[in-house]
Amino acid sequence: SFVFALILGTLTALVRYGRVPVLSQLGLLYVWVFRGTPLLVQLFIVFFGLPKIGITFEAWTAAIITLSLNTGAYASEAIRASISSIPKGQWEAAQTLNLTGPQIFGRVIAPQAYRIALPPLGNDFIDLVKGTSLLSTITIAELFMTGQQIASRTYEPLIMYVQVAFIYLIISTVLTALQSWLEKRTSAYIAK
Repeated sequence: SFVFALILGTLTALVRYGRVPVLSQLGLLYVWVFRGTPLLVQLFIVFFGLPKIGITFEAWTAAIITLSLNTGAYASEAIRASISSIPKGQWEAAQTLNLTGPQIFGRVIAPQAYRIALPPLGNDFIDLVKGTSLLSTITIAELFMTGQQIASRTYEPLIMYVQVAFIYLIISTVLTALQSWLEKRTSAYIAK
């Protein structure tokens, strides 16, 4: 889902940043809807609601689509903001070197924007991982649902849910460490 979200987020950010007519407004509407409604409601609309109009997805497909759309909306804002944060002088300096628009973006702007977007994108990824606990509501047996099933057999909900929380905490800690490593790696050549 995160790979699809990055692709969707990047395309939406570029369309919105470039102020492409009509597409920019559609991108704004997409971001507004998916950032303004809860992930749980989005899951229910895709999995339970769309079949009412003849569009049916398997649980995993519905989960991937919904998680991708939701995270893509947040990612697009992080990417758009990082592109906007690059000083205008960077664009102008690249133009003086007779670089084309795609060359300017690919060689000058994108590497700088990637470094700036990394922290919020890392947070979006961690939030996506934690959001998978909602997938149990559409019949996917993920970590939380497995914990619920074990708790119902053992009659030890506190112990089981603490263990589930601990597993999520470990996963989040590993992802946070990876994010920190990537931030240091991409900032290695920045003068301090």
